[in-house]
Amino acid sequence: MTSREIDPIRENRIDYEIVVDTYGEAERAMGWYCYLQDKITFPFSAKWKKKTKKTGAITEKDVEVLDMASEEDCESNMYVEVAYIGEEDDTFTAKLSDIEAIKPDPATEEALADWQYWIDMNYGF
Repeated sequence: MTSREIDPIRENRIDYEIVVDTYGEAERAMGWYCYLQDKITFPFSAKWKKKTKKTGAITEKDVEVLDMASEEDCESNMYVEVAYIGEEDDTFTAKLSDIEAIKPDPATEEALADWQYWIDMNYGF
């Protein structure tokens, strides 16, 4: 269980905007995918925070988040296409939950917070 408190406004948005009328894992994943694709303004600057498996240390890299990854890539988690700042030719996929936006617009900030809430509450598809 999580120690995060339930946010009724966010719960309502998740239930009635994001996963409404979804049945099963695949439909919930696509509900999230469509919501995030519609709400997030791409590209945006961010910090990519990655925890190393061996030491548990967190490394941060400045990145540009370019777009959502493909629908197929997002069937079990939400991923985004990112590039290191100034190196847009070298893109890679990162978990959306590892991304911390830098000065996002309000809609992007809300969508990212909704996804992080979903993760923090240990909800799944």
